[in-house]
Amino acid sequence: MIPVRGYEGARVAILGLGRSGLSAARALEAGGAEPICWDDNPEARAKAEAYGFETLDLTREGAFHGIASLIVSPGIPHLYPQPNRIVAAAQAAGVPVDNDIGLFFRSFAGAEWADFDQPPKVIAITGSNGKSTTSALIDHILTDAGRDAQLAGNIGRGVLDIDPPEDGGAVVLELSSYQIELARSLTPDIAVFTNLSPDHLDRHAGLGGYFAAKRRLFAEGGPDRAIIGVDEAEGRFLAGQLSEGAGDDRVIRISVAEKLTGPGWQVFARKGFLSEYRKGRQAGSIDLRSIKGLPGAHNHQNACAAYAVCRTMGLAPRVIEQGMHSYPGLPHRSQIVAEAGGVTYVNDSKATNVDSALKALLAFPRIRWICGGLQKEGGLAALAPALGNVAKAYVIGREAAQFALGLEGAGAEICTTMAEAVRRAHGDAQPGDTVLLAPAAASFDQYDSFEQRGDDFAACVAAALGSGQ
Repeated sequence: MIPVRGYEGARVAILGLGRSGLSAARALEAGGAEPICWDDNPEARAKAEAYGFETLDLTREGAFHGIASLIVSPGIPHLYPQPNRIVAAAQAAGVPVDNDIGLFFRSFAGAEWADFDQPPKVIAITGSNGKSTTSALIDHILTDAGRDAQLAGNIGRGVLDIDPPEDGGAVVLELSSYQIELARSLTPDIAVFTNLSPDHLDRHAGLGGYFAAKRRLFAEGGPDRAIIGVDEAEGRFLAGQLSEGAGDDRVIRISVAEKLTGPGWQVFARKGFLSEYRKGRQAGSIDLRSIKGLPGAHNHQNACAAYAVCRTMGLAPRVIEQGMHSYPGLPHRSQIVAEAGGVTYVNDSKATNVDSALKALLAFPRIRWICGGLQKEGGLAALAPALGNVAKAYVIGREAAQFALGLEGAGAEICTTMAEAVRRAHGDAQPGDTVLLAPAAASFDQYDSFEQRGDDFAACVAAALGSGQ
């Protein structure tokens, strides 16, 4: 645990008692503060009380009297589309609003660091897509190389639940726009921006607000090194804002769309080969085509980002390549769950939006595509460039027929349930095919989470293969 500093003897309110909220309460108490907890859910309040924390209805008049700060869980809106009423009350009372990420950065450094040969480093990763894989890949490569590394934030453990780092250790944080936007302290040593595509637009009042939230990771404290995906205009803008000139190697540009040139530090992937250039000369390369855990161009972008981070951490290209080959992939993200009869079964349940699904579809040549669910705004037209890879689509979800209308040219078949979709796709699949779950939709019409949806896919695949049908 990382005890929170700066609130000794103070009363600190916590709104939202999920993983991050309870973690913040424990860390605040460990640092000498008095946590005051609230959640609209009675079960969540009961859980906090079972841990011994005081609960107080923060909607009451005068609830913020004597409160030093309000700590808010990521899912609770503080500005758009409108502030949560408790957040609004705290703001009206002049009480600072923060989250567990802000508490982490203000409390991370310890007195024992004075005796370390190498201070621990924080690596923070954000972006619309790929941040989970990039974070997990960095953690895996560092650990595989014998380095002390911990994975936390939006993946792995809560940021305040990690162990105090060792001499030369690293903390790898996946951070969402929700987490970055509100944190009052943001001081990573290395910050990564993978890419940007429209998402969470209601929460950020449009694409500009969404990008502004991501950009805070680079603007508040200023990382020592920034790794920026430059395949979108926003990434190119951000790299230009952070750089003092073309040769400034504090900014590492990454791309899977073009060969990057110039006197600076670049890492790019083309036709399955990763290349690193510094000062106009090649400094390293990796053949990504045979790395099973990183299929497709979108994963090659993740590989470029992870490679750049690990190079700044002092790892040699061959050591990084060895770590990439042993990377097993993330559950529910381009995860191979079975291979049988020349057919590969891939779980990409985390492809909950059209952009993620498009990248998954472009990663395989002949696909039996299981898709559908709770459709997001914007429609499915952006999937058109990849539909040539789809032999047939098998549509699930309560509104499967409506979803299928947006897949003109994909040969869509209405299945509704996962079991029926897997049964039909398995029956139709030929050697060389990939049965791919990449829903391009949220899961909440049929499942509690994308994880549950992915687990159901894997179970249905196992059942289909076990039946011999």
